[in-house]
Amino acid sequence: MKSPLLSLSGAVPAEGVDEGVAAHYGDLFREQRALADGTGFVDLSHRGVLTVSGEDRLSWLHLLLTQHVSELPVGQATEALILSANGHIEHALYLVDDGTTVWAHVEPGTRDALLAYLESMKFFYRVEVADRTDEFAVVHLPAGSIAEVPEGVVVRETPYGRDLFLPREDLESFAATHGPAAGLLAYEALRIEQHRPRLGFETDHRTIPHELGWIGTAVHLQKGCYRGQETVARVQNLGKPPRRLVFLHLDGSDVHLPGPGTELRLADEGPDGRKIGFVTSSARHHELGPVALALVKRNVPVDAPLLAGDTAAAQEVVVEP
Repeated sequence: MKSPLLSLSGAVPAEGVDEGVAAHYGDLFREQRALADGTGFVDLSHRGVLTVSGEDRLSWLHLLLTQHVSELPVGQATEALILSANGHIEHALYLVDDGTTVWAHVEPGTRDALLAYLESMKFFYRVEVADRTDEFAVVHLPAGSIAEVPEGVVVRETPYGRDLFLPREDLESFAATHGPAAGLLAYEALRIEQHRPRLGFETDHRTIPHELGWIGTAVHLQKGCYRGQETVARVQNLGKPPRRLVFLHLDGSDVHLPGPGTELRLADEGPDGRKIGFVTSSARHHELGPVALALVKRNVPVDAPLLAGDTAAAQEVVVEP
């Protein structure tokens, strides 16, 4: 779904999974600084929007999700995962309940599979699941923003900012009064700085929540049974995950930014050494320079200098080994 905000001055379209919104509006670092200062907004209207209504909505979702939501207070934001039977991450949902309806936004390209799964699990529960993506667009206001939220708009307020479920027809008028617009590259650079994993970027077909630091924020360890819980409990109580998320400071002298999938090796083994991980997300940060998130084998020494392709990289621990 192509955003009407791609018509704004300087807009350059994003590519790949984020196609449909702006990558930037002509000045990546200015846009980052604006978000860091609590001004402007980010168009996330390419994300899917689902709602769950009905008397049993919270108790029903509680059975399916990794998060404790049976008594979720009205207006309190949370995030949750859906796992496979083997405990691998399949979906990530960013939720809020408005008193009658649970609103969730999800990664672009995942809504159809998620909707089909939720519909298949309704059974006798008094719930209605709906795809609202055609009606509502997600817009992000950064932390510290004092921008006024239009009346009646559902809001997810988090430490990183506010996610608005804005009527899609109001996108252009919102942009006219809440600018400057910041592109997705600026938003992603701050996400990477904040060590926040993203489904489809930091995850692959075998990722478990422990590897990304999603225990606590998206996975509640003292709730009832859900699909994949056995793996979560076993790793939590008896072992360690095979991989761990790290933050990388990349050599700023390189013109090339190592992209997702770039192989990581120990620097002292050189570019032909054994593979010990891979880059999952990377960005040019307005203060830190080139940075990245990556998954490495758990036993990689935390102080070991790395190579991301040909680029020197220093680790910062996100998930303890």
